Formats: sequence, C-alpha cells, structure tokens
Amino acid sequence: MSSTAKPSPTHYQVLQLQPTATDQELRQAFRGLSKRYHPDTTALPASEAEVAFRQLRHAYAVLSDPAARRLYDASLLQSALPSPVRRPPSVAVARPVSVRRALSGGEWFALLLLALALVLSLVLGLGVAWARGAEMMAWPSWWAELETASSPAAPPVAVPPLPPAASPPSPSQPPPIRW
Repeated sequence: MSSTAKPSPTHYQVLQLQPTATDQELRQAFRGLSKRYHPDTTALPASEAEVAFRQLRHAYAVLSDPAARRLYDASLLQSALPSPVRRPPSVAVARPVSVRRALSGGEWFALLLLALALVLSLVLGLGVAWARGAEMMAWPSWWAELETASSPAAPPVAVPPLPPAASPPSPSQPPPIRW
C-alpha cells in the first residue's frame, strides 16, 4: 500500500497570488477569499471550510509580516533548488486594483430603510407633540424678564410686541404644564 503524499500548497498558492504580489494585492486577495471560505458564509461543508479558512489565515499572517515573508521566501528558494523537476509557473489573473467599490443592493436597501426610519420618526414625533397640544414654537423664558426689566431709569429697549396667542404667562400665575 503506497501512499503518495500530496504536497501542501504554498502560501502564495493558497492566496492565489504570485510571489511578487504587493501588500495591497495580498490584502485584496485575503479579503476576497476569506468571504468565500469563511465557515459562516460558504456553501462548503463546515469541516472543509474551517480547514480552508485556517490555511488562508495562516498564509496571510505569514505573508503580511515583512520579516516572516522574507524567511518564507528564502525557505521556498532553498526547497526549490534541489528539485530537478520544475512545474510551469501558475498564471495569475490580473485583478484591477480598486480603492472604492460600489454599494451592493443590500447596502442600498439598508440606507433606504435608515432614511425611511428617520423620516417616520420625525413625523411621529411632530404628530404626537401636535396631538398633545404642545406648542411647536415657544418663546424663550428670558423674554418676559426682558420686558419687565426695561424700566424708565434704564435706556429703552426695543422689544417687538408678542402675538396674543403666544404671550408669556403673567408673573403672578405659574405657566401651565402640558403633557
């Protein structure tokens, strides 16, 4: 019974990158593949997804650290020298480097729901205040004090007359409490 040991893929193969990949390409590849292999978001069986995601995280951890990446690249070169059989280099698909991305349909829907909730809460708040009889615009508390403070000894202060509906209560009566 002969068992052929399947060689484990390199970290670059796990991330589907060339050894000359930049840090940004490394980060983009990790983000894209982590969405594909994360146990919570993949269609793969849980055990396979867990193994693939663990390999992906390990490969990213090694390659994202510059010192660990140099050591890993040196070990790859050393292990590649004695091997007489060389495989052709894998062809990497060039991906455009995008700084911004378009919002997905779900993100647009969430923004729409957020805006709708904001508008409805404003309408509901104003409606409840109006139904309870609360004044939408009230004069400030210092307005009446300003009127009474102007005396003949002080220079006259030009105060516009108050509208009759919104006149402040007289000082002898406490203001009515509105619920």
